[in-house]
Amino acid sequence: MVVSVVPGKRTAKNVEKLVRDFKKRTGKSIMNLITSDEYKPYKKAILKAYGKKIVSLATGKPGRPKGSRIIPAKDLKYATVHKTRRKGRVVKIELRVVFGSESDIQAAIEASAVSKTINTAFIERQNGTDRNRNARKVRKSYCFSKDWDIHNAMTFFTMYSYNFCWPVRTLRIQDRNNRWHSRTPAMVASLTDHVWSLHEWLTYPAVQLL
Repeated sequence: MVVSVVPGKRTAKNVEKLVRDFKKRTGKSIMNLITSDEYKPYKKAILKAYGKKIVSLATGKPGRPKGSRIIPAKDLKYATVHKTRRKGRVVKIELRVVFGSESDIQAAIEASAVSKTINTAFIERQNGTDRNRNARKVRKSYCFSKDWDIHNAMTFFTMYSYNFCWPVRTLRIQDRNNRWHSRTPAMVASLTDHVWSLHEWLTYPAVQLL
């Protein structure tokens, strides 16, 4: 399920915008587990979005009191995947806990229905799917975007239509009569009960989120 999209370069500003938008779209709930690669801005952005501000009070002792600081929320669990490469190939993968304890991370993994370890496999697979659906993002192609507004629009079009209009093979289910039924990410998320056509998705009334 593609929850949030921020087109553009991978910068600290866009990372913060992405995390903030994701928090808003998920009702400000803390996810059971957040994972990413080790791009440094993620840690700061996640802490800013899901952290708790602590203000130090005067102690009566000489000197200025410590300034305010942000600490991770109690239920915040965040881990990263560190990949060591040699000659362009991954030779070692290390899993590192950033927020939360190792036992909390392990409990989150055990509760997951799809993962057995900390990974970034889902977003990496989605990146490949996105290139397949949007020729403007294919490497070494004449289909690259010449206009930013068009590229921006096509990114949102392909990313979000994927949720409702693209049946994912690994999400299909089998009924008692051994018949397979296709499902989209939106169906699994209980946002709809059927596979939408592009016409239905494009003509569905929408409002601008501020």
